[in-house]
Amino acid sequence: MEGSRGSIASFATYRPPLPVDLFSCPVPPSSRNDELHLTDGVSYNYNGRLIPAAALKALISRKPELASACGATTKDVDKGHATGLVFVSERENGLETLHVALRFNGKVKVLSLADIYGANAFGGVRMEDSGSIGGGFAPNADLSLIYVSTKKAVEKRRTPWTVVYRTSLRTGETERLTPEGQYDLSPAVSPSGKRVAVANFSGNRWAGEIEHLKTDIVVMNVDKKAQGGKLDRKALIRDGGWPSWGSDNVIFFHRGFDHIDPASGKNTVTWRVFRHDLTTGRTDPVTPESFDAMTPAAIDETKVVVATIRTRTNQMGGQREEEQYRHIEFIDLAVPNSPPVKITQKIFPKADYYNPFVQHGGKSIGYHRARSDLILQQNGKSDVPRNFHKMLSPHKDVGLFRVSGVFPTICSDGSKLAFVDNEFKAVWLADKEGLRVVYERRGPNSVFATVWNQNPEKDILYVCVGPSFSADTPLEIYAIFNVSGTRGRPETKRLTDGSFNNAFPSSNPDGTKFVFRSTRDHTQSKFRYKNLYIMQDAHAGETFGDGTATRLTEGNWTDTQCQWSPRGNWIVFSSTRDKPGRNEEEKLMLDNGLDLGHFAVYLVMAADPKVVVRVVTSAGPGPGLNSFAGHVNHPVFSPDGRSIAFTSDLAAISSEPISMPMFLHSVRPYGDIFSIDIDPNDINKNKDIKKFHRVTHSRYEYSTPAWTQFATDEPNAQWNMLVTTDAKAASYKPSCPYAHPDGGESWHMTGHLVIKKRCC
Repeated sequence: MEGSRGSIASFATYRPPLPVDLFSCPVPPSSRNDELHLTDGVSYNYNGRLIPAAALKALISRKPELASACGATTKDVDKGHATGLVFVSERENGLETLHVALRFNGKVKVLSLADIYGANAFGGVRMEDSGSIGGGFAPNADLSLIYVSTKKAVEKRRTPWTVVYRTSLRTGETERLTPEGQYDLSPAVSPSGKRVAVANFSGNRWAGEIEHLKTDIVVMNVDKKAQGGKLDRKALIRDGGWPSWGSDNVIFFHRGFDHIDPASGKNTVTWRVFRHDLTTGRTDPVTPESFDAMTPAAIDETKVVVATIRTRTNQMGGQREEEQYRHIEFIDLAVPNSPPVKITQKIFPKADYYNPFVQHGGKSIGYHRARSDLILQQNGKSDVPRNFHKMLSPHKDVGLFRVSGVFPTICSDGSKLAFVDNEFKAVWLADKEGLRVVYERRGPNSVFATVWNQNPEKDILYVCVGPSFSADTPLEIYAIFNVSGTRGRPETKRLTDGSFNNAFPSSNPDGTKFVFRSTRDHTQSKFRYKNLYIMQDAHAGETFGDGTATRLTEGNWTDTQCQWSPRGNWIVFSSTRDKPGRNEEEKLMLDNGLDLGHFAVYLVMAADPKVVVRVVTSAGPGPGLNSFAGHVNHPVFSPDGRSIAFTSDLAAISSEPISMPMFLHSVRPYGDIFSIDIDPNDINKNKDIKKFHRVTHSRYEYSTPAWTQFATDEPNAQWNMLVTTDAKAASYKPSCPYAHPDGGESWHMTGHLVIKKRCC
């Protein structure tokens, strides 16, 4: 029964608050009035590619309602009056899947591939990307859709699920092009339609790269039956991504270069676009080292459009200049020493434009950007609608929904949902009285890690306040009392000593104590390790009355992100305690420049802290268990205690990060929600569980899950007024003072974390 084991709520890190959508403009445009909207404006739409006329007619033949809704005919397609687009949309219960749009006479009709070819080929929970047409364009050629999908599970940990498939537009027959044991991204079909280039993970593995993926350009046949029965797969270019064919003999691609920024001393990546000639084997740079250029879209052998960032910035707040935005520019190599032609700077100069594609032989260029026109200007402030959406879940008995906020938490009786807004400044509450702010901070400190006391009668909400991602500075736990019973702002109290970094509280079932993590016994160490502690008085804390904190775990590592089980016998947490390394300095050298890494999930008995079991790690189990691993973080129990959900990189990465909006200094721009089943009665039977379930499939990082016993359609769960589908979207509208009315983005600082906000 769907929802019989409750629902999992989570949020998508750095997913733009405003929908992104597909547009095009001529090369070059004269003004922003030249921009053309390419879709119906429903949901989030991105990564578009033009559908050639022959392929569009094949789609219409299979699904006539695609054309009838617009009043188009195949003759309109032949004349170029009706055009088609294949793109990624999130309209199907939050999944990022491929859709087809037919545009004619100002009308747009959109269908999913499942609508056209059925759920057998395009059903279930998965992510799809990079759709393009191949197969050859002779009159009787079997045209095909080439695309990436994560629909096939991969049991090996920290391994991509991204596989390239070919689906016949005529029959719907689907075959895998990526060989077993290999993993591809960003397929691009040659102009003849016979060859496809992909970004292939070097060594058939992902090594934990944050921004600069170690991929190679590999080419192969699209239709092995029509081309001698062989894929003829060959590695063509080492260290390259995002291939685009200028002709059957020329490929453009981008490449990242890792180096140390002389100004900051930090690791950074610069990006350039290159041109490779298959005939001569020669590779030449297209863009200079002086600015970043990525995601090329070739027009022909000498003409290409690229996304550029002219000036990167590490500024800690304030507005960006025009050259610090991502724009689309045109380059013609046939005209020596000619400067690139700026394109999107004439649309909205302060907005970011992503992943260009070619239309009408290069006369116009498509791209996606955020829908700045959807910002509501009210009383001098910019309001960004934030929707809560029900998502398709792979678990038949567990619902799934996405919260447009951070650190969602649901009261154990299902009556209240709380979360932090995307600015990490305010705590929002949804209950029978509606939706409102119950706690707010101004200044440099952030608010995060909201969690309810497990005893609903106490009506206590805990929050953490202070600079995030900085173990060297004090971080405090506060209690908000009588949250839903007080009109106006309820009473708050600091519960932890102001000298340490304290976070992630979670109470026992009766609400009298809470577990949390702290640096308090490692203040003399430069490594600022963290362990778990139990606050003996969940109401008074240690700053008032006789409250004390007793140590639960001990060691030179990081124990964090803890939760007390619904039964009260166990505590689940994330830890680096099994990270390999001969000494502390060596362990820190394995940090990827950003965070500790090698997090695994553990269980500890609340009454006997000597009993600790490692439940799941991203590096095994198996021979590679002690090799460097990644992240298994933010674990939470299911309400019945039979499962644990968590955020992890078990499925590696599903798209090229440089092609997406990103946090500046993000811990990782990827990750999904997973779950494992546990034995709720014997802690020792839960050691190194092998089988895991992937819950979300996304290019974004889905994080900090919360698991409630209530289904999203449960009438007693008052928060479900916010959980909707795209067809009937409810929203909340927190103030967004960082938005620029001319279509720009903004920079916002939360503590030491600089966030690139997609506000508009």
